[in-house]
Amino acid sequence: MEKVTSNIRHLRKSAGYTQAQLAERLDIKRSLVGAYEEGRAEPKLSTLVNVAKLFDISLDELITADLSDSAFKSGSGASAGGKLRVLAITVDQEERENIELVPHKASAGYLNGYADPEFIEELPRFRLPMLGTGGTYRAFEISGDSMLPIVSGTVIVGRFVEDWSQLKDGTPCIVVSEKEGVVFKRVYNKMEESSTLRLHSDNPVYTPYEVHLEDVVEIWEAKSYISSTFPIADLSLDKLSSIVLDLQKEVQKLKKVD
Repeated sequence: MEKVTSNIRHLRKSAGYTQAQLAERLDIKRSLVGAYEEGRAEPKLSTLVNVAKLFDISLDELITADLSDSAFKSGSGASAGGKLRVLAITVDQEERENIELVPHKASAGYLNGYADPEFIEELPRFRLPMLGTGGTYRAFEISGDSMLPIVSGTVIVGRFVEDWSQLKDGTPCIVVSEKEGVVFKRVYNKMEESSTLRLHSDNPVYTPYEVHLEDVVEIWEAKSYISSTFPIADLSLDKLSSIVLDLQKEVQKLKKVD
């Protein structure tokens, strides 16, 4: 059962599950998942069947194959774009998922290391209790002014999106793609029309553009942001004109009183 032990651990980590999450999906105790992965106990046949069904593989593959040595393709682990989705995560001592931070200087390396547990393990990590326990979160430091008033250097905390087709148009997301790298944009679904996603900036200076689904690696729906820069008040020309007009009216009132 040595291969079963390593395969269960590999499948769980590849799918981005904690031991508790996998236990819930298999309807067993979390301690049993830990025992299986450490080789302290052998799963029942019914449990093995459920594992194979969950990860869309055959029972024979689960028992005899070394899944970590080959490109594992799972129906539940594939993204809406049809690509293999392998999500590496880190957890704390209580098996709670961390939020890994991808600094801007590491964003180029992230494109190659997003599925590498060793790369993810080296990233800074933290927790934000108010985000709850539902889903997997990751933080990305953005650069540039395409999403003003969110400024360069802001850290965007995103929740991993498994089914891209469920994203509502205009949702702000971190999109990781082979051609564009890590970008923060609003996403518009063009999957049925052209097998693409249309990315929009909040700064009108930047023209929207499309990325093909085949190039997209990950999508993280923005849920929170961390910044040391407070938003600048709206001091557009129209706003300034309105302020000046109001001041002029107040001055005229004061003159009439005198």
